[in-house]
Amino acid sequence: MSAMTSLRDGTFRSFQVRNFRLYFAGQVVSQSGTWMQTIALGWLVLQLSDNSGVVVGLLVAAQYLPTLLFGVWGGVIADSFDKRKVLIVTQTCMTVVSALLFVLVFTDVIQIWMAFVIVIANGLALAVDNPTRQSFVVELVGPDELSNAVGLTSAMFQTARVVGPAIAGVLIVTVGTAVCFLLNALSFLAVIAALVMLRPAELRRAKPTGRSKGQVRDGLRYIWRARDLRAALLATAVIGTLALNTQVVMPLMAKLEFDGNAATYSWMSIAIGAGAMVGALVIASRATATPTMFVISGTLFGAAICAATLSPTLGVFLGLLLVVGAGQISFLATCNTLIQLRSDPQMRGRVMSVYTITLLGSTPIGGPLIGWVCEVWGARVGFAVGGVATLVAMAIFGTAFVRACREGGDSFVRSELPDGDQVVSPATS
Repeated sequence: MSAMTSLRDGTFRSFQVRNFRLYFAGQVVSQSGTWMQTIALGWLVLQLSDNSGVVVGLLVAAQYLPTLLFGVWGGVIADSFDKRKVLIVTQTCMTVVSALLFVLVFTDVIQIWMAFVIVIANGLALAVDNPTRQSFVVELVGPDELSNAVGLTSAMFQTARVVGPAIAGVLIVTVGTAVCFLLNALSFLAVIAALVMLRPAELRRAKPTGRSKGQVRDGLRYIWRARDLRAALLATAVIGTLALNTQVVMPLMAKLEFDGNAATYSWMSIAIGAGAMVGALVIASRATATPTMFVISGTLFGAAICAATLSPTLGVFLGLLLVVGAGQISFLATCNTLIQLRSDPQMRGRVMSVYTITLLGSTPIGGPLIGWVCEVWGARVGFAVGGVATLVAMAIFGTAFVRACREGGDSFVRSELPDGDQVVSPATS
């Protein structure tokens, strides 16, 4: 009984909040569907393009190009309006996109250019959805439980990363990719229902800023002046560009390096997801995130990637992908928590939009680049580039982040903007 109490009040303490429980349940279903679509779309395009790593990379890049171009404005929307209502709109848009993709594949009229149009449309919704969703978690549970909630949300995401690819692998081999797109469209209904059922009065809302001129400029200037935020976001920019490209690398590793099929690809995604799920639960069990954890988890992630590229067999590769997943999610969950806690609530949506840009918006650059490296020198080399880049980023920007946190502490100070406005920012001296 004491063990159950310990888990309830420790690792799973955010579940005591009704709004968070509802949101979490809806996201489990929705994210599982999203991973099914990710696996199915990657495999579909690999077949349509005759195993072209460049085309797969370009497709992944197209999905996140809107985040790169418009992600900061997505953060402005997150800060300016009711986040719950914004998420209902974005999730509805993605439902329509997935349903259209199902129809095109089911009727066998899908072509590569259509796939590009579809993912760009989905990317436009993601450009608003991601920063809103990231900054909404603190409104569900409050700042004291943010680290725990982010850890549990990350664990949920990784559970979906195990369940989704496992189902997708079976469906692709047995009935084809179209069903995966249909199930993803239906899965969005779960999260929309959860958002509708939330109790708005129980949300810990930051007051919406409303629309005004210069919001994007003020957000970027705020980030640049905060040395801790700047260092963390530069680190994630490097890692997001060169290391978070599994949608490009894994299909090529499965098909060309290990002579596998869609099931092989799904097993790789499952391995990363299983490791990440364990890593996320470890993060959730800790009282809070620390700058030292930021550096250690990032270094583990980079080292695991480098080791995995040397795997002689598929079994060894899958085993090392467990460590890759644990390191990746530990780094991302720690980074997410620290950036939110060290940001002014009035700026949090814009800060998280830049965070999303560094992780996902950098894909239009990194995806095609890593795809080209894989095509010229092999998938192992393309994977290794990300590992080496992560280690370098931790050595430079991770160290700078720890130093800035130690010098600035946890306090916030007032800084004067050139136009005379006042904003709250982390201590940067």
